[in-house]
Amino acid sequence: MREKQKALLVGVNIKHQADFSYSMKELENLAAACHIEAVAEVTQNLSRINKTHYIGTGKIEETLQLLEQTNADLVIFNDELSATQIRNLEEELGSKVMDRTMLILDIFASRAKTRESQLQVEVAHLKYMLPRIVGQRESLGRQGGGVGLKNRGAGETKLELDRRKIEEKITALNKELEVLVSQRETQRNQRKNSGVPLVSLVGYTNAGKSTIMNVMLRRSHQSFNKQVFEKDMLFATLDTSVRKIKLSNHQPFLLSDTVGFVDKLPHHLVKAFRSTLEEAATADLLIHVVDFSSPHYQKLINVTNQTLKEIGIDNVPVIYAYNKADLVDMEIPTLKDGSLYLSAKQEVGMNELAAMISERIFKDQIHCDMLIPFELGRLVSYLNENANVLSTSYDDHGTKLTVECNLNDFEKYQQYVIGS
Repeated sequence: MREKQKALLVGVNIKHQADFSYSMKELENLAAACHIEAVAEVTQNLSRINKTHYIGTGKIEETLQLLEQTNADLVIFNDELSATQIRNLEEELGSKVMDRTMLILDIFASRAKTRESQLQVEVAHLKYMLPRIVGQRESLGRQGGGVGLKNRGAGETKLELDRRKIEEKITALNKELEVLVSQRETQRNQRKNSGVPLVSLVGYTNAGKSTIMNVMLRRSHQSFNKQVFEKDMLFATLDTSVRKIKLSNHQPFLLSDTVGFVDKLPHHLVKAFRSTLEEAATADLLIHVVDFSSPHYQKLINVTNQTLKEIGIDNVPVIYAYNKADLVDMEIPTLKDGSLYLSAKQEVGMNELAAMISERIFKDQIHCDMLIPFELGRLVSYLNENANVLSTSYDDHGTKLTVECNLNDFEKYQQYVIGS
């Protein structure tokens, strides 16, 4: 196992933000997800970020001293830095500098499993790098010397080449992505046409979305290989998974698990993952999973809602599922103001969640009786799998079913309907 790097964390508290300490704690968790150990912290209260160095000169001195004392390998800043700030800081500190965006991009790069998410991360990373390469032009120009315009020109030509290479690479990756996105679009349309409702799990990273997905899968008697990756860490899920859920006394629905959000999620990443996140935009219902054990849970809700709004998802019905409520002193499951307080890990409140989902997405179901000829046994199996079969009986002409089904199936098998 690779040796952990040691880092100093640096943050600026602008105008006394109430959740600043939480933001710094989250930065520490993001560093840990990259196998980096935070050994010390430097913070400063300012009315606005220092344009050239992010922090003031006094804090740069303090950071330098801490670097010597702790023997840290790098310094991580709690905001996205400009090319100038990175260059100035590395010059002053004589150390490698990272910002919050780089950290998140690194985590995404190491966790991306499918080709689509790998491409999305790479595009986001290149877009992040582009202005930072161009931003180095000034320093390369200075290296050319006062009179040596020829040298400076060479520096600029190299930068132009680098920039063009990156832009060409972004174009090539986006073309490959377009193919995958159109495939996803086709799958989405097929699902939409099938009439099976789609429920999408959304929320802050590590809120417990994948745990809820896996509990639903187990209750749906799905094989273990259908389970999604689940771990108590930031961004365990990057790849959208869609699974069919068929609970007893319920019709089937599709459940999708999406990438979690985080405060100051890099704009390029939100843009790059738009196609994946659009899974939620086409959903019939969102389950907004909240880590209720966090003292800052309201902030986590706001960040998620803001990110959804950025993507254009603000008109899909929502159920708030306050997860990890077993870690708070309250009785669970509790239903309050249309929100459910539960524990996915303890599997407490999952029946209530299933009932709430069913109530919301199956309100337009058609209740009818069907008589299926014996030779169409496959249709009986299909309805058992894709509708809610309330009763089964047999007579001389075939199998009589009382079902609740969607409009698609009702119209498709209209010839077998004997009462509705």
